[in-house]
Amino acid sequence: MDAPIPLFSRRLVAAVSLALATLAGLCAWGPTAQADAPRYEISAFGGYRIGGEFDVEDSQAGGSRGVDLEDGGSWGVGLGLYRDPAAFYEFLFSTQTTQLDRLDPALGRVDITTEYYHIGGTLLFEEDPVLKTYLTLTAGVTRFKADGFSAETELSASLGGGLRVPLGEQVVLTLGVRGYLTLVDSDTGFFCSSIDGQGTCLVRTSGSSVFQGEATAGIALRF
Repeated sequence: MDAPIPLFSRRLVAAVSLALATLAGLCAWGPTAQADAPRYEISAFGGYRIGGEFDVEDSQAGGSRGVDLEDGGSWGVGLGLYRDPAAFYEFLFSTQTTQLDRLDPALGRVDITTEYYHIGGTLLFEEDPVLKTYLTLTAGVTRFKADGFSAETELSASLGGGLRVPLGEQVVLTLGVRGYLTLVDSDTGFFCSSIDGQGTCLVRTSGSSVFQGEATAGIALRF
């Protein structure tokens, strides 16, 4: 009998397949490259991120309760390689530092950083001579970090879209929204540490995935 494929391996294959499918779709969809088209793009953005639910023990209720990462600011950068004027491959980094529950004395004092490291691509649509809509799909990993606790790295993917407003031949204003889905093991401890030889975890996952949404505004430089 063949040995079962580990869950992490299945998720790794799924994430890699998603990223490769994104790149393949961009190669197959889009007009022929033009000589005067940009080849590279560097972008920076600021945003506002919401979501990210976990479970914490509730001694008064004799069970657990759900808590979300606090909504707050985020920022990130992107590196693009144009396939043609209507599509480019992309490396995405996005980060946010916040807390779980500022009103909880055990949770509110711990800063938690969520980082996304993704590759994928973006399609541009020529619907208007001034405004361009776009669709982006990426896959990679999410890294959760908390001061004094172990870091966690999980597979994830994102889907987004929005508007691009040219401010010149090389500079573009970007406005968009993006959803991030991180795959996790159900009922697994997150942000764990060992105190006096005893292990403890700050929170546990409340399901098989963690979702966050983000609205962004930024500037892209094409050259």
